Amino acid sequence: MHVRVTLIAAARSSSLLTERFDDDRPLDQTGWHELQLAAHTLVPYGRAELRYCSPTPRSRATGDALGFAPMAQPMLSDCDMGRWRGRTLSEVTAREPAAVDAWLGNPRSAPHGGESLLAFISRVGRWLDTRPVGDGSSIVAVAELGVVRAALVYALKAPPATYWNIDVPPLSTVTVTGQAGR
Repeated sequence: MHVRVTLIAAARSSSLLTERFDDDRPLDQTGWHELQLAAHTLVPYGRAELRYCSPTPRSRATGDALGFAPMAQPMLSDCDMGRWRGRTLSEVTAREPAAVDAWLGNPRSAPHGGESLLAFISRVGRWLDTRPVGDGSSIVAVAELGVVRAALVYALKAPPATYWNIDVPPLSTVTVTGQAGR
C-alpha cells in the first residue's frame, strides 16, 4: 500500500520584488499568463483521487483554473508570520534586523510572534502523514511555494535549515511517495 502526493506550486500573484509575508493577493496578469502556458502539462494531475489546495486566493485560483476543484486545507497554509504579515523581507530587516537574523538562524525561533520554521515544517508533515494510503492512490495539492519547500524538507527528513536552500518556482511540481507511517 502506497500513496503518491504531487505538489504544484501556485501561480504568481506579484513580482518577486514585492512579495510579502502571508501574501493573500490574487493572481496577477503574469500569473494568469504563465498558468495558461503551463496548463497542458498540469491538467493531467487532476486525475488524482484527492485534490487539495492551500486556502490562499492564488492557490485556489490555480487549482480552479486547472479544473481540479480542490478542497482547501488549513494545514497547507503558508507559515504564520505574526506581526510581519503583509510586509516585505526588506521592510522587516530595516526595522528588526536582529529578529530577522534570529529567525533565519534558528528554526525554533519565531520573533514575529507567529509560527517557527520547525513548527511550520512539522505542520505540513502532519498533513502528509495523515493522507489516506491505498494501493497506488494519488493526491494532488496546489500550495504556496513555502508549503512545497516545507513538504520536501519533511519528506526527505532533511535538517530544517535546508528549507532556505530549496528553490520552488511558481507552477513547478514535485512528487513524493510513501507508505503508511513513512
